[in-house]
Amino acid sequence: MNSNINDRTMALAGTLQAIAQVQHLARHGETDRSQLAATLKSIIITDPQNITEVYPEQALLQQGYNMIVDQLGDTKQKDVEITRYLIGILALERKLSRSNNALGMLAERISQVHRQLHHFDIADEQVISNFASIYSDVISDLGPKIQITGNPNILQRPLVQHKIRALLLAAMRSAVLWRQLGGKRRQLVFTRKNIVETAKKNITLQ
Repeated sequence: MNSNINDRTMALAGTLQAIAQVQHLARHGETDRSQLAATLKSIIITDPQNITEVYPEQALLQQGYNMIVDQLGDTKQKDVEITRYLIGILALERKLSRSNNALGMLAERISQVHRQLHHFDIADEQVISNFASIYSDVISDLGPKIQITGNPNILQRPLVQHKIRALLLAAMRSAVLWRQLGGKRRQLVFTRKNIVETAKKNITLQ
């Protein structure tokens, strides 16, 4: 795929969109089903010709774009928890990119889920459970585990745990795409104004 700042910003918005759902789920125990489905669909698009194949429903990325503005812009809306999750995801993605074994396992497991979707909806509990298992088996042990904070009673629910791991896998998928498009952590510091302006343009286009 051709790389440009708009595409990289879209992938970063996808990463933050997934992270935001993790945070909301950990606090409230539920998440919007259409948002969840759209986010999970990004995982199974593994060989896109362009970025819009990964994020076909642009309107559902609005929260991600707004979070870019809040987190990287000159505002007081920064969320330390979101920042911690993002740093954790980007660190795990770097580990993943250097492990051919993990990448091979990841591709095989995702293809298994892809076949499962002939029989189940992507937001079905069984599919979510399989996504969660992929995260636990392939991603989680690559580096320090991401500690999720929220309501302890909610976090004890198995379905909530599965959804959180599935969404973390989706965040990883967007982080992988971000790196493939030329994204680097130092850009979040040195070119953040350009990223923020690009995010703002995508918000106003809706």
